[in-house]
Amino acid sequence: MLRRFGLLCFLCVASACKREVPAETPAKSAANSPGLPTAPSHHPSRPPPVEPLAVCDARGLDPLDAARAAYDAREYDRALSCAAEASARAPDEPDAHSERGAALSALGKFEDAKLAYARALALDPDHLDSLLGAAHLYGVSLPSSRDNDELAFVYAERGRQLARESGDAELAAQFALLGAMAANDLGEAQIALERSEEASEERGSDPDVAYEKAVALFELCRFKEAQDAFTRLLTDDEHGAHAHQHLALLLEREGKLADAEAHFKKARELSPDDFPPPQLLPEKEFRREVDRALAALPPDMRKDLGGVPVTVEDIPKADDLLEGDPPLSPTILGLFRGPPIGEPCTTEDGPVCRSVVVYRKNLARAVNSREELVEQIRVTLLHEIGHLRGEDDLELAARGLE
Repeated sequence: MLRRFGLLCFLCVASACKREVPAETPAKSAANSPGLPTAPSHHPSRPPPVEPLAVCDARGLDPLDAARAAYDAREYDRALSCAAEASARAPDEPDAHSERGAALSALGKFEDAKLAYARALALDPDHLDSLLGAAHLYGVSLPSSRDNDELAFVYAERGRQLARESGDAELAAQFALLGAMAANDLGEAQIALERSEEASEERGSDPDVAYEKAVALFELCRFKEAQDAFTRLLTDDEHGAHAHQHLALLLEREGKLADAEAHFKKARELSPDDFPPPQLLPEKEFRREVDRALAALPPDMRKDLGGVPVTVEDIPKADDLLEGDPPLSPTILGLFRGPPIGEPCTTEDGPVCRSVVVYRKNLARAVNSREELVEQIRVTLLHEIGHLRGEDDLELAARGLE
Protein backbone atom coordinates (compact mmCIF):
# COMPACT_ATOMS: atom_id res chain seq x y z
CA MET A 1 0.00 0.00 0.00
CA LEU A 2 0.97 3.58 -0.54
CA ARG A 3 1.67 5.85 2.34
CA ARG A 4 -0.11 9.18 2.35
CA PHE A 5 2.18 12.17 2.18
CA GLY A 6 0.10 15.09 3.43
CA LEU A 7 -3.33 16.56 2.90
CA LEU A 8 -5.04 17.37 -0.34
CA CYS A 9 -4.59 20.96 -1.36
CA PHE A 10 -8.31 21.69 -1.46
CA LEU A 11 -11.48 19.89 -0.48
CA CYS A 12 -14.89 21.45 -0.60
CA VAL A 13 -17.97 20.86 1.49
CA ALA A 14 -21.29 20.10 -0.06
CA SER A 15 -22.89 23.12 1.57
CA ALA A 16 -22.85 26.62 0.12
CA CYS A 17 -19.31 27.35 1.27
CA LYS A 18 -16.14 25.95 -0.25
CA ARG A 19 -13.44 25.19 2.29
CA GLU A 20 -9.75 24.53 2.24
CA VAL A 21 -8.37 21.53 4.07
CA PRO A 22 -5.80 22.71 6.61
CA ALA A 23 -2.27 22.65 5.25
CA GLU A 24 -1.01 21.03 8.41
CA THR A 25 -2.62 19.05 11.19
CA PRO A 26 -1.14 18.33 14.60
CA ALA A 27 0.91 15.18 14.94
CA LYS A 28 -1.13 12.09 15.71
CA SER A 29 -0.55 10.02 18.80
CA ALA A 30 -1.35 6.34 18.95
CA ALA A 31 -4.53 5.60 20.87
CA ASN A 32 -4.45 2.69 23.30
CA SER A 33 -7.01 0.00 22.59
CA PRO A 34 -9.41 -0.35 25.51
CA GLY A 35 -9.77 -4.09 24.93
CA LEU A 36 -12.77 -6.05 26.20
CA PRO A 37 -14.70 -4.73 29.20
CA THR A 38 -13.84 -6.29 32.56
CA ALA A 39 -16.38 -4.41 34.69
CA PRO A 40 -20.09 -5.34 34.75
CA SER A 41 -20.92 -2.06 32.99
CA HIS A 42 -19.67 -1.39 29.46
CA HIS A 43 -18.86 2.15 30.53
CA PRO A 44 -15.57 2.84 32.36
CA SER A 45 -16.07 3.31 36.08
CA ARG A 46 -13.84 6.38 36.00
CA PRO A 47 -14.22 8.33 32.78
CA PRO A 48 -11.12 10.20 31.66
CA PRO A 49 -10.81 13.84 32.69
CA VAL A 50 -12.49 16.25 30.30
CA GLU A 51 -10.93 19.45 29.03
CA PRO A 52 -13.96 21.71 28.56
CA LEU A 53 -14.29 23.66 25.35
CA ALA A 54 -14.43 27.42 25.36
CA VAL A 55 -17.81 29.08 25.02
CA CYS A 56 -18.65 29.59 21.36
CA ASP A 57 -17.44 32.97 20.15
CA ALA A 58 -20.19 33.34 17.56
CA ARG A 59 -19.44 36.98 16.63
CA GLY A 60 -23.06 37.73 15.83
CA LEU A 61 -23.71 34.51 13.89
CA ASP A 62 -25.69 31.46 14.86
CA PRO A 63 -23.39 28.68 16.16
CA LEU A 64 -23.42 26.59 12.98
CA ASP A 65 -22.55 29.51 10.71
CA ALA A 66 -19.95 30.63 13.27
CA ALA A 67 -18.38 27.17 13.17
CA ARG A 68 -18.17 27.32 9.38
CA ALA A 69 -16.69 30.80 9.41
CA ALA A 70 -14.12 29.84 12.03
CA TYR A 71 -13.14 26.75 10.06
CA ASP A 72 -12.67 28.77 6.88
CA ALA A 73 -10.49 31.17 8.90
CA ARG A 74 -8.51 28.14 10.17
CA GLU A 75 -9.51 28.93 13.75
CA TYR A 76 -10.19 25.29 14.50
CA ASP A 77 -10.61 25.54 18.29
CA ARG A 78 -13.29 28.19 17.84
CA ALA A 79 -14.85 26.13 15.05
CA LEU A 80 -15.05 23.14 17.38
CA SER A 81 -16.65 25.03 20.28
CA CYS A 82 -19.28 26.56 17.99
CA ALA A 83 -19.96 23.25 16.23
CA ALA A 84 -20.36 21.61 19.64
CA GLU A 85 -22.93 24.24 20.64
CA ALA A 86 -24.73 23.80 17.32
CA SER A 87 -24.90 20.02 17.79
CA ALA A 88 -26.15 20.46 21.36
CA ARG A 89 -28.96 22.74 20.21
CA ALA A 90 -29.89 20.49 17.26
CA PRO A 91 -28.71 16.95 18.05
CA ASP A 92 -30.61 15.51 15.07
CA GLU A 93 -29.03 17.92 12.57
CA PRO A 94 -26.25 16.24 10.50
CA ASP A 95 -24.73 19.59 9.49
CA ALA A 96 -23.73 20.31 13.07
CA HIS A 97 -22.09 16.92 13.59
CA SER A 98 -20.32 17.22 10.25
CA GLU A 99 -18.86 20.58 11.31
CA ARG A 100 -17.70 18.96 14.54
CA GLY A 101 -16.04 16.22 12.53
CA ALA A 102 -14.27 18.73 10.31
CA ALA A 103 -12.95 20.75 13.27
CA LEU A 104 -11.90 17.64 15.20
CA SER A 105 -10.08 16.27 12.18
CA ALA A 106 -8.27 19.57 11.62
CA LEU A 107 -7.16 19.48 15.26
CA GLY A 108 -5.83 15.94 14.91
CA LYS A 109 -8.53 14.47 17.18
CA PHE A 110 -9.22 11.68 14.77
CA GLU A 111 -11.04 9.21 17.02
CA ASP A 112 -13.54 11.89 18.02
CA ALA A 113 -13.83 12.93 14.37
CA LYS A 114 -14.75 9.35 13.43
CA LEU A 115 -17.66 9.44 15.89
CA ALA A 116 -18.85 12.85 14.72
CA TYR A 117 -18.96 11.76 11.09
CA ALA A 118 -20.55 8.44 12.01
CA ARG A 119 -23.33 10.26 13.85
CA ALA A 120 -23.91 12.66 10.94
CA LEU A 121 -24.10 9.78 8.46
CA ALA A 122 -26.36 7.78 10.75
CA LEU A 123 -28.76 10.72 10.63
CA ASP A 124 -28.38 11.17 6.87
CA PRO A 125 -26.41 8.54 4.89
CA ASP A 126 -26.44 10.84 1.84
CA HIS A 127 -25.01 13.89 3.62
CA LEU A 128 -22.37 15.04 1.13
CA ASP A 129 -20.37 17.20 3.55
CA SER A 130 -20.01 14.24 5.93
CA LEU A 131 -19.18 11.80 3.14
CA LEU A 132 -16.43 14.13 1.92
CA GLY A 133 -15.03 14.68 5.39
CA ALA A 134 -15.15 10.98 6.26
CA ALA A 135 -13.49 9.97 2.96
CA HIS A 136 -10.69 12.45 3.63
CA LEU A 137 -10.34 11.35 7.25
CA TYR A 138 -9.99 7.65 6.46
CA GLY A 139 -8.11 8.05 3.18
CA VAL A 140 -5.68 10.86 3.98
CA SER A 141 -5.50 11.80 7.66
CA LEU A 142 -5.39 8.31 9.15
CA PRO A 143 -2.59 5.80 8.50
CA SER A 144 -3.06 3.61 5.46
CA SER A 145 -4.54 0.22 6.34
CA ARG A 146 -6.95 -2.02 4.48
CA ASP A 147 -9.84 -1.11 6.81
CA ASN A 148 -9.18 2.63 6.59
CA ASP A 149 -8.64 2.58 2.83
CA GLU A 150 -11.76 0.49 2.19
CA LEU A 151 -13.88 2.88 4.25
CA ALA A 152 -12.38 5.85 2.42
CA PHE A 153 -13.21 4.24 -0.92
CA VAL A 154 -16.80 3.43 0.09
CA TYR A 155 -17.40 7.00 1.28
CA ALA A 156 -15.72 8.47 -1.80
CA GLU A 157 -17.71 6.32 -4.22
CA ARG A 158 -21.00 7.12 -2.50
CA GLY A 159 -20.27 10.83 -2.52
CA ARG A 160 -19.07 10.76 -6.13
CA GLN A 161 -22.29 9.14 -7.29
CA LEU A 162 -24.47 11.59 -5.37
CA ALA A 163 -22.48 14.60 -6.57
CA ARG A 164 -22.75 13.42 -10.18
CA GLU A 165 -26.51 12.94 -9.78
CA SER A 166 -26.83 16.49 -8.42
CA GLY A 167 -24.77 17.93 -11.28
CA ASP A 168 -21.94 19.22 -9.06
CA ALA A 169 -18.94 18.44 -11.26
CA GLU A 170 -16.35 20.02 -8.97
CA LEU A 171 -17.53 18.10 -5.93
CA ALA A 172 -17.69 14.87 -7.94
CA ALA A 173 -14.08 15.47 -9.01
CA GLN A 174 -12.99 15.86 -5.40
CA PHE A 175 -14.67 12.58 -4.50
CA ALA A 176 -13.07 10.97 -7.57
CA LEU A 177 -9.63 12.10 -6.40
CA LEU A 178 -10.21 10.66 -2.94
CA GLY A 179 -11.43 7.47 -4.59
CA ALA A 180 -8.25 7.32 -6.69
CA MET A 181 -6.13 7.69 -3.55
CA ALA A 182 -7.96 4.91 -1.74
CA ALA A 183 -7.95 2.64 -4.79
CA ASN A 184 -4.19 3.06 -5.23
CA ASP A 185 -3.66 2.24 -1.58
CA LEU A 186 -5.83 -0.86 -1.98
CA GLY A 187 -3.89 -2.06 -5.01
CA GLU A 188 -6.80 -1.38 -7.37
CA ALA A 189 -4.74 0.52 -9.91
CA GLN A 190 -7.20 0.31 -12.82
CA ILE A 191 -9.93 1.92 -10.72
CA ALA A 192 -7.42 4.50 -9.46
CA LEU A 193 -6.51 5.37 -13.05
CA GLU A 194 -10.16 5.76 -14.03
CA ARG A 195 -10.94 7.98 -11.03
CA SER A 196 -7.84 10.13 -11.52
CA GLU A 197 -8.69 10.65 -15.20
CA GLU A 198 -12.21 11.61 -14.19
CA ALA A 199 -10.89 14.08 -11.63
CA SER A 200 -8.48 15.60 -14.14
CA GLU A 201 -11.37 16.54 -16.44
CA GLU A 202 -12.50 19.06 -13.82
CA ARG A 203 -9.26 19.83 -11.98
CA GLY A 204 -6.89 20.03 -14.93
CA SER A 205 -3.21 19.78 -14.00
CA ASP A 206 -3.78 19.49 -10.25
CA PRO A 207 -0.58 17.81 -8.94
CA ASP A 208 -2.55 15.60 -6.55
CA VAL A 209 -4.51 14.19 -9.47
CA ALA A 210 -1.37 13.88 -11.61
CA TYR A 211 0.40 11.98 -8.84
CA GLU A 212 -2.40 9.45 -8.34
CA LYS A 213 -2.55 8.90 -12.10
CA ALA A 214 1.23 8.41 -12.27
CA VAL A 215 1.13 5.86 -9.45
CA ALA A 216 -1.71 3.97 -11.14
CA LEU A 217 0.22 3.85 -14.43
CA PHE A 218 3.28 2.53 -12.61
CA GLU A 219 1.26 -0.14 -10.81
CA LEU A 220 -0.32 -1.17 -14.12
CA CYS A 221 3.20 -1.61 -15.60
CA ARG A 222 2.62 1.13 -18.17
CA PHE A 223 6.18 2.16 -17.56
CA LYS A 224 6.80 4.70 -20.33
CA GLU A 225 3.64 6.64 -19.48
CA ALA A 226 4.51 6.48 -15.78
CA GLN A 227 8.02 7.77 -16.44
CA ASP A 228 6.67 10.77 -18.33
CA ALA A 229 4.11 11.47 -15.61
CA PHE A 230 6.61 11.31 -12.75
CA THR A 231 9.12 13.44 -14.64
CA ARG A 232 6.55 16.24 -14.73
CA LEU A 233 6.21 15.99 -10.94
CA LEU A 234 9.92 16.26 -10.08
CA THR A 235 9.69 19.95 -9.12
CA ASP A 236 6.43 19.64 -7.17
CA ASP A 237 7.00 20.44 -3.50
CA GLU A 238 4.70 17.73 -2.14
CA HIS A 239 5.26 14.94 -4.65
CA GLY A 240 8.82 15.56 -5.83
CA ALA A 241 10.49 13.06 -3.51
CA HIS A 242 8.07 10.33 -4.50
CA ALA A 243 8.51 11.17 -8.16
CA HIS A 244 12.29 10.70 -7.75
CA GLN A 245 11.71 7.36 -6.00
CA HIS A 246 9.44 6.04 -8.74
CA LEU A 247 11.75 7.24 -11.48
CA ALA A 248 14.58 5.39 -9.73
CA LEU A 249 12.50 2.20 -9.72
CA LEU A 250 11.74 2.63 -13.40
CA LEU A 251 15.37 3.26 -14.34
CA GLU A 252 16.45 0.27 -12.26
CA ARG A 253 14.14 -1.90 -14.35
CA GLU A 254 15.91 -0.62 -17.47
CA GLY A 255 19.29 -1.54 -16.02
CA LYS A 256 20.34 2.12 -15.73
CA LEU A 257 21.63 1.60 -12.21
CA ALA A 258 23.77 4.75 -11.89
CA ASP A 259 20.89 6.99 -12.98
CA ALA A 260 18.54 5.08 -10.71
CA GLU A 261 20.82 5.52 -7.70
CA ALA A 262 20.97 9.28 -8.33
CA HIS A 263 17.18 9.46 -8.11
CA PHE A 264 17.09 7.17 -5.03
CA LYS A 265 19.60 9.49 -3.36
CA LYS A 266 17.57 12.59 -4.22
CA ALA A 267 14.39 10.99 -2.84
CA ARG A 268 16.20 10.24 0.45
CA GLU A 269 17.50 13.81 0.63
CA LEU A 270 14.07 15.33 0.05
CA SER A 271 12.16 12.97 2.35
CA PRO A 272 14.45 10.93 4.62
CA ASP A 273 11.57 9.72 6.79
CA ASP A 274 9.70 8.27 3.82
CA PHE A 275 12.77 6.88 2.10
CA PRO A 276 15.38 5.64 4.58
CA PRO A 277 18.42 3.77 3.25
CA PRO A 278 17.37 0.29 2.05
CA GLN A 279 18.25 -2.76 4.15
CA LEU A 280 20.02 -4.37 1.21
CA LEU A 281 21.90 -7.51 2.26
CA PRO A 282 24.50 -9.15 0.03
CA GLU A 283 22.98 -11.96 -2.02
CA LYS A 284 24.52 -14.80 0.00
CA GLU A 285 23.56 -13.24 3.32
CA PHE A 286 20.01 -12.63 2.11
CA ARG A 287 19.78 -16.26 0.95
CA ARG A 288 20.83 -17.40 4.43
CA GLU A 289 18.01 -15.37 5.98
CA VAL A 290 15.53 -16.94 3.57
CA ASP A 291 16.81 -20.41 4.44
CA ARG A 292 16.51 -19.66 8.17
CA ALA A 293 12.92 -18.52 7.66
CA LEU A 294 12.14 -21.69 5.70
CA ALA A 295 13.66 -23.90 8.39
CA ALA A 296 11.53 -22.19 11.05
CA LEU A 297 8.23 -22.87 9.26
CA PRO A 298 5.76 -25.29 10.86
CA PRO A 299 6.12 -28.91 9.69
CA ASP A 300 2.91 -28.84 7.64
CA MET A 301 4.14 -25.84 5.64
CA ARG A 302 7.55 -27.38 5.06
CA LYS A 303 5.75 -30.50 3.81
CA ASP A 304 3.63 -28.46 1.38
CA LEU A 305 6.79 -26.78 0.09
CA GLY A 306 8.40 -30.13 -0.64
CA GLY A 307 9.53 -30.09 -4.26
CA VAL A 308 8.67 -26.39 -4.63
CA PRO A 309 11.89 -24.41 -5.14
CA VAL A 310 12.22 -21.08 -3.31
CA THR A 311 14.50 -18.73 -5.22
CA VAL A 312 15.75 -15.17 -4.80
CA GLU A 313 15.65 -12.43 -7.43
CA ASP A 314 16.40 -8.73 -7.13
CA ILE A 315 13.18 -7.38 -8.70
CA PRO A 316 10.27 -8.98 -10.58
CA LYS A 317 10.66 -9.83 -14.25
CA ALA A 318 8.31 -8.11 -16.67
CA ASP A 319 6.96 -11.46 -17.88
CA ASP A 320 5.89 -12.37 -14.34
CA LEU A 321 4.24 -8.99 -13.79
CA LEU A 322 2.33 -9.06 -17.07
CA GLU A 323 1.18 -12.67 -16.92
CA GLY A 324 -2.19 -11.81 -15.40
CA ASP A 325 -4.83 -9.15 -15.95
CA PRO A 326 -4.48 -6.76 -14.24
CA PRO A 327 -0.69 -6.89 -13.99
CA LEU A 328 1.09 -7.39 -10.69
CA SER A 329 2.67 -4.44 -8.91
CA PRO A 330 6.37 -3.90 -9.68
CA THR A 331 6.95 -3.59 -5.92
CA ILE A 332 5.66 -7.04 -4.94
CA LEU A 333 7.79 -8.71 -2.28
CA GLY A 334 7.31 -12.28 -3.45
CA LEU A 335 5.52 -14.40 -6.02
CA PHE A 336 4.06 -17.89 -6.25
CA ARG A 337 4.16 -19.33 -9.74
CA GLY A 338 1.96 -22.23 -10.81
CA PRO A 339 -1.32 -23.87 -9.78
CA PRO A 340 -2.17 -24.41 -6.11
CA ILE A 341 -1.90 -27.77 -4.38
CA GLY A 342 -4.63 -30.10 -5.57
CA GLU A 343 -4.66 -28.78 -9.13
CA PRO A 344 -2.71 -30.66 -11.80
CA CYS A 345 0.76 -29.55 -12.85
CA THR A 346 1.45 -30.19 -16.52
CA THR A 347 4.58 -30.15 -18.60
CA GLU A 348 3.23 -27.03 -20.32
CA ASP A 349 4.05 -25.19 -17.11
CA GLY A 350 7.75 -26.06 -17.51
CA PRO A 351 10.02 -28.55 -15.77
CA VAL A 352 9.04 -27.02 -12.42
CA CYS A 353 5.38 -26.09 -12.46
CA ARG A 354 5.30 -24.60 -8.95
CA SER A 355 7.85 -22.24 -7.47
CA VAL A 356 8.21 -19.36 -5.02
CA VAL A 357 10.44 -16.34 -5.48
CA VAL A 358 11.26 -13.53 -3.04
CA TYR A 359 12.61 -10.17 -4.22
CA ARG A 360 15.73 -8.95 -2.46
CA LYS A 361 15.66 -5.28 -3.46
CA ASN A 362 11.90 -4.81 -3.06
CA LEU A 363 12.08 -6.31 0.42
CA ALA A 364 15.07 -4.11 1.29
CA ARG A 365 13.06 -0.98 0.43
CA ALA A 366 9.92 -2.08 2.28
CA VAL A 367 11.49 -2.07 5.78
CA ASN A 368 13.46 0.22 8.08
CA SER A 369 15.76 -2.21 9.91
CA ARG A 370 17.46 -5.58 9.71
CA GLU A 371 14.96 -6.95 12.22
CA GLU A 372 12.02 -5.78 10.09
CA LEU A 373 13.64 -7.32 7.03
CA VAL A 374 13.92 -10.72 8.69
CA GLU A 375 10.29 -10.54 9.79
CA GLN A 376 9.10 -9.42 6.37
CA ILE A 377 10.90 -12.33 4.71
CA ARG A 378 8.95 -14.65 7.01
CA VAL A 379 5.63 -12.94 6.29
CA THR A 380 6.30 -12.96 2.55
CA LEU A 381 6.95 -16.69 2.61
CA LEU A 382 3.74 -17.25 4.58
CA HIS A 383 1.86 -15.19 2.00
CA GLU A 384 3.22 -17.21 -0.91
CA ILE A 385 2.55 -20.49 0.88
CA GLY A 386 -1.03 -19.26 1.25
CA HIS A 387 -1.22 -18.95 -2.55
CA LEU A 388 0.31 -22.42 -2.85
CA ARG A 389 -2.56 -23.66 -0.70
CA GLY A 390 -5.15 -21.91 -2.86
CA GLU A 391 -5.85 -18.68 -0.95
CA ASP A 392 -6.29 -15.43 -2.87
CA ASP A 393 -4.99 -12.00 -1.88
CA LEU A 394 -8.18 -10.91 -0.12
CA GLU A 395 -8.27 -14.06 1.99
CA LEU A 396 -4.62 -13.57 2.89
CA ALA A 397 -5.21 -9.92 3.75
CA ALA A 398 -8.03 -10.95 6.06
CA ARG A 399 -5.50 -13.12 7.92
CA GLY A 400 -3.02 -10.27 8.20
CA LEU A 401 -0.76 -11.56 5.41
CA GLU A 402 -1.17 -8.71 2.97
